[in-house]
Amino acid sequence: MTQEPTPYDDSAPDRPSKTQIKRDMHALLDLGKQLVELPTDRLRQLPLSESLFEAIRLAQRTTSREGLRRQVHYVGKLMRQADAEAIRTQLAIWQNGSRAETAALHRIETLRDELLQNDDALTDLLRDHPSADAQQLRTLIREGRKEAGRNAALQPGQEPQRKHYRALFQALKSLGDAPDTP
Repeated sequence: MTQEPTPYDDSAPDRPSKTQIKRDMHALLDLGKQLVELPTDRLRQLPLSESLFEAIRLAQRTTSREGLRRQVHYVGKLMRQADAEAIRTQLAIWQNGSRAETAALHRIETLRDELLQNDDALTDLLRDHPSADAQQLRTLIREGRKEAGRNAALQPGQEPQRKHYRALFQALKSLGDAPDTP
């Protein structure tokens, strides 16, 4: 005769505690809230079931506070059958990718400012990017410096010109990832 394990028996198979189950459900609910905030084109890229996708879309269209709360909870319930780890991974890639892109743009902005201030910066840039169009960069830097000088002499309330400043940024952006400046 086999003995049935009692709920408080130490020989009972290990299973998550009620508290851990609640934590997992709240984590899925929070993930569902993140999904409701995503645009539709991003939602289509995630591994979502059709019913989950439609529930998210309905939550996005819901305007009443209580209705939205209930719909988000329903999305959280449907998340139990979804591949939550794959969804979290993709969200992390999108979030970190945006940070990496922002950091790359900041490096390009710093390089542009350095090029406008220092002649040696162009030499370093051309050494790192030998295929770069040196003549075009020199022209953009020269015109950018002239533009900056004219902008410095403007009266308060006048709009500064940024044409060559922006053109230099675009030229640097087209070179690819700008090298880190010391």
